[in-house]
Amino acid sequence: MPGGARRHKKPFEYALDTNWPYAVMEAFRAAQIGQAVARALAEAMKEQQVSANALAAEAEVNRQVIANILAGTTWPDMLTVGCLEVALGVMLWPQHLEWPTDENGVAQQPIPPQGRQGAE
Repeated sequence: MPGGARRHKKPFEYALDTNWPYAVMEAFRAAQIGQAVARALAEAMKEQQVSANALAAEAEVNRQVIANILAGTTWPDMLTVGCLEVALGVMLWPQHLEWPTDENGVAQQPIPPQGRQGAE
């Protein structure tokens, strides 16, 4: 199975602080992508003022799956992300190959400053 034992942890469990989906994350790229998808989904839903129930109906995705992605308790799959992107009209999957690298050469997702300041 892709990810092997790393799939036993949920995406939010790779966060180094409690500021999901704006947390500083461990260097595991898949978990960073999961957080970036959750953040983009939350921001798109807020911007478009759409509820999880309304989005679920439009995207034909289970509402609980949307809640789980937002909370980082599940690994978003291609089918779900694709359906959500079409329903919202925005890309949720990050351009992770373009993320900057840290001093050790490890790519790290850029965290928008507005998210860090606005999070509780």
